[in-house]
Amino acid sequence: MTATGTTLRIATLAAASLAFWAAGIGAQTAPDYYLDPTWPKPLPNNWKFGGITGLAVDADGNVWVLNRPNDLSDMELLAELTPPVSECCTRPPSMLHLDRSGTVIGWFDPPQGHGMDVDQDGYVYIGQDTVRKYDPRTGEMLAEVARTPERESGGQVGLPPPVERVPGQGTLEHAEVFMPSSPPDPQRRAERAAAAAEFRERYPPETPMVVGGIEEIRIVETDNEMYVADNYLGGRVLVFDLDTFEFKRGWGAYGKPLAEISTDDADHAYTPNGPMPRDFAGHLTLIVSDDGLVYAADRRANRIHVTTRTGEFLQEIVLAPGTGGGGSTGGVAFSPDPEQRFLYISDRMNNKVWFLNRENGEVVGELGSMGEAGGQFFGLHMIAVDAEGFIYTGEVDSFRVQRFAPSSTPRGQLLQQLAELP
Repeated sequence: MTATGTTLRIATLAAASLAFWAAGIGAQTAPDYYLDPTWPKPLPNNWKFGGITGLAVDADGNVWVLNRPNDLSDMELLAELTPPVSECCTRPPSMLHLDRSGTVIGWFDPPQGHGMDVDQDGYVYIGQDTVRKYDPRTGEMLAEVARTPERESGGQVGLPPPVERVPGQGTLEHAEVFMPSSPPDPQRRAERAAAAAEFRERYPPETPMVVGGIEEIRIVETDNEMYVADNYLGGRVLVFDLDTFEFKRGWGAYGKPLAEISTDDADHAYTPNGPMPRDFAGHLTLIVSDDGLVYAADRRANRIHVTTRTGEFLQEIVLAPGTGGGGSTGGVAFSPDPEQRFLYISDRMNNKVWFLNRENGEVVGELGSMGEAGGQFFGLHMIAVDAEGFIYTGEVDSFRVQRFAPSSTPRGQLLQQLAELP
């Protein structure tokens, strides 16, 4: 089937699905979902996913999965040894392309990253130490957003050299958010604070380029713009021209101008059930609605800030405020109805998907729980929703992707029948 034919087929399916889906939306209760155990299919070449750090649905309804192959442990890489001592497994490429049946239809292997999106022409944008645009057919890097020549942490800037992947030897360093490392001693803390103050004076909050790492990328082709969540100073929303990658505008918490973001860490600190910090606390993700609103999820402060596309602050939504550690408000997606009436929020700490009324932020449902059975989550990190309302989730600690079907769809109805069988 041609790409055009595929798009038309998906559009037809989506229209039929939405007719069912919208029928029960008036009561503002979230739709029911059922785990689809047929998706994805086993990966080829004895590959095994690493931690999932990006998900996106493209114009044809296929799914891009960004993962970290270097997360895999020695025990998961026994097929790489010479001779192999097990049938499984080997590292996959960091970017895999899956069709709607869950079959891998393409891949390329850029350096690992965090956050991604894909435009209507199929070009892939990956967050690394900045945002880089790739041609997925060749794996060639085509363009990159300007960033500072150094990082506050002192880490490397620029495309990293290829990681030496020793056959059968992994890392398994992926659970710090659940088990944070011990704080440094007082002298080391003072040294870090002094170095941070010097760096922040050199690169003030209004610096018109990427300064930290990338948490999320969102392409808005109707405006020919790219929204980027830069994690510098707890998080900054930055907007770039999609063609030139030139900086256009940006803002912080409550829509404040970049120049007004505090460089004092105390203004970015959050205690569970405490007052909201004046600036973003950390791990900022974002998405833009069809009616022009930006939803910036400040995970470490358990909240979502709603602004216009120029940064005018409209609303603060607080979710599970007693959540500590990595926080409750991770990835954000919308329901597929034309009004996008629901927000779908992935929660890494509580390991569930929250369904919120987009108008008032009220919780109207939830999906999943902590665990590693099908339909449960361990390290729920990424979320995406396609035109039919299917939810795709990616876990950074269980190293897997899952798909959930709305009960209003034919597949969802079949899965519901199977679930009711003894």
